[in-house]
Amino acid sequence: MNRALLVAMLLLPRALHYRSAVPGYHFQFPRDYFNHPNYQTEWWYYTGNVRAANDHAFGFELTFFRFGVSPRKSVDSPWDVQNIYMAHFAVSDLGAHRFFYRERFNRAGPGLAGVNAQRAIVWNGNWSVQWHGAQEWLRALTEDYALDFTLTPLKPPVINGRDGVSKKGPGRGEASHYFSITRLKAAGTLRVRNHRYQVTGVSWMDHEFFTEPSNPTLVGWDWFSIQLDDDTELMLYRLRLKSGAESPYSSGTYVDAAGHSQFLSKRDFTVSPGACWTSPRTHGHYPTAWRIAVPSLHLDLKLTTPLEDQELVGNNRYSPTYWEGAVRLEGTESGKPVHGVGYLEMTGYSAPLNFNQ
Repeated sequence: MNRALLVAMLLLPRALHYRSAVPGYHFQFPRDYFNHPNYQTEWWYYTGNVRAANDHAFGFELTFFRFGVSPRKSVDSPWDVQNIYMAHFAVSDLGAHRFFYRERFNRAGPGLAGVNAQRAIVWNGNWSVQWHGAQEWLRALTEDYALDFTLTPLKPPVINGRDGVSKKGPGRGEASHYFSITRLKAAGTLRVRNHRYQVTGVSWMDHEFFTEPSNPTLVGWDWFSIQLDDDTELMLYRLRLKSGAESPYSSGTYVDAAGHSQFLSKRDFTVSPGACWTSPRTHGHYPTAWRIAVPSLHLDLKLTTPLEDQELVGNNRYSPTYWEGAVRLEGTESGKPVHGVGYLEMTGYSAPLNFNQ
């Protein structure tokens, strides 16, 4: 789940000429790392936790989005708008308790943004991810902060959901084709203001593509990506309904140390919110402490964050406000102590989602 879904629902018309995400899709790699223009919405999503040699800790988020406006080219011009490209780049300076965030929108134009499978690159201005064999190279630059990372996958891609789709609701197409690389070794340079750090750590990559109808019953969601120090990973999303209940289409994926994945339905796990942080800007109340349990895996975790203010405040109706940031985990797995890092996304807390704007 992701901020791009909010933008897609608010900004784009109901797509009648795009393909729906339905069961039976067969993933192929490296093809599926790149563009799927027959689907209206698509994103490439990188988050991670890294540390410098002096143990200074950071979180980072670099994401690229494509929103289809028309599946067919209307005029022979580089300025013809077939897609809108959005990207956002955030750094959480956990040691100094500072949070930085930027967002940008572009059309393809004469090389402004896009996806090119032949060059193995996704970019928006001077922010990009490029594949070099199995490795991925992340680069992003602003005047206040920048990163230049090499990501090396330590596990193969994992398909989320069942039969090639991750369901989000009961209707046809209320789903996505969704895969993750749940553990990548991250190494490179991070600049924050005038300080440069050589950092290492772990990253997570999500790629989803779909043509999603608006779901008026949703008020928000909570999404968790968790990397534990026993080399296992956990992705969960909890869809919250306006009735106050959790959607039965909430689900997740567990990945064992060998890279084998297991689908988790709503009945397989619980995520319980704890203490909240109140935003001084939007007055949203965000649960920044959680209890996570997966009884079948004998997994019991407590989630906290070293930096409560990781709220991204939208400056227009197409950029909804949400919280996304670095988190820490501790607990037990099969009775043994376990610790970990991850990312948490929470939407609909500063105001309920409104898909009818």
